[in-house]
Amino acid sequence: MTTQKSGVHHIVLTSHPNHFGPKPIALNWGERDPLKRGPVIATVTNQSHRNSIGTHSGSYAIYRALSIATGSLQSMHKPDLTNTAPAVAIGPHESWFDPEKMVSIDPWGALVADVYKEYLEKGYDIRPTIAVTKAHIHMPEISDAVMRGRIKPDGNIVTEEGICSVVKAAIEPVWYLPGVAKRCGIDEGILRRTLFEQTGGMYPELITRSDFSVFLPPIGGYSLYIFGDLTAIHDPSKPIAVRIHDECNGSDVFGSDICTCRPYLTHGIEVCAQTAQEGGLGVIVYCRKEGRALGEVTKFLVYNARKRQEGGDRADQYFARTECVAGVQDMRFQELMPDVLHWLGITRIDKLVSMSNMKYNAIVNSGIVVHDRFEIPEDLIPADAQVEMDAKKAAGYFTDSIPDEGELKKKKGREL
Repeated sequence: MTTQKSGVHHIVLTSHPNHFGPKPIALNWGERDPLKRGPVIATVTNQSHRNSIGTHSGSYAIYRALSIATGSLQSMHKPDLTNTAPAVAIGPHESWFDPEKMVSIDPWGALVADVYKEYLEKGYDIRPTIAVTKAHIHMPEISDAVMRGRIKPDGNIVTEEGICSVVKAAIEPVWYLPGVAKRCGIDEGILRRTLFEQTGGMYPELITRSDFSVFLPPIGGYSLYIFGDLTAIHDPSKPIAVRIHDECNGSDVFGSDICTCRPYLTHGIEVCAQTAQEGGLGVIVYCRKEGRALGEVTKFLVYNARKRQEGGDRADQYFARTECVAGVQDMRFQELMPDVLHWLGITRIDKLVSMSNMKYNAIVNSGIVVHDRFEIPEDLIPADAQVEMDAKKAAGYFTDSIPDEGELKKKKGREL
């Protein structure tokens, strides 16, 4: 609310609109019928319609504010969603209706123009939090795999040039606060107050509106790259390969050799493409969690601290230097990551392209069966990244080796 006195504008912080309007639509998380569940409304075009904390687009909301402030965007603009429907149908799956399996994304986020058409026609500003399209990706490592014969081009999933056909999805986080708190083993009230305090009081509704159970945090979300036929999810005879990859801009984009991130990513893509060619499905989940969710500035500071210490970069000091700067080794909280797999309807993974115990434990604890795990081939590990590998193994991040077939059968039995 803005008031004016003596020619000066004063902004008054309030959690409630200063005018009467329709009561916000209730959100009943986990309801099977999307209309009974209710739409997530976090837009600010009509404050009285809001039933969620925060706004859409994560950190990009700040750029939207800047565009409005400079006059390049009208504050009341509503998106025209004509022809924006998913290029490929995904869901609904049974996991969409389990409020304990879906706590950090809105499963209906790609379908708002369809399932909430009635509300949109009434003037409610409901925006998608998921978009699904088709694309091609072309990476030199995949072209090299084709040239060396590791991948056989089929003209559909992989071409002679090593170009891959994929379905890709972009997902913004939508946190159901009671579910997030339970998943992380903390009290919801503590979660709300800590979020409020550690964002400098940016979201007062976290503590003033206990009736609002959903929060759209200002963080990055997920990108999914899907290889093959999505119906393989429901056919136990068709293999599923998954690579969960946390963002590393320096390696993934610019090829920095201090870590194994891009080599592991491209190895995951290779496994996913091969699995799709076998009639199965391959999924790359790319998570915006730069530097173990500590951020790129912290990551680069730690690089300096590691390389300048006495004796140089050493595995036994790898995490100690991180804790000196950040106060903690890792803030990724993989507990929320499996929601993306549940959105796809995945209940089993035949090939998990990761030896990370944090990722593995989060996935199996969410009820998804993992049959096998694939490590990065030794010849793909850059020399400068061996310190990282040694440190993570010593700290329990990675499983040292893949279990033999007998152990795998025992493990499968326990998981089933």
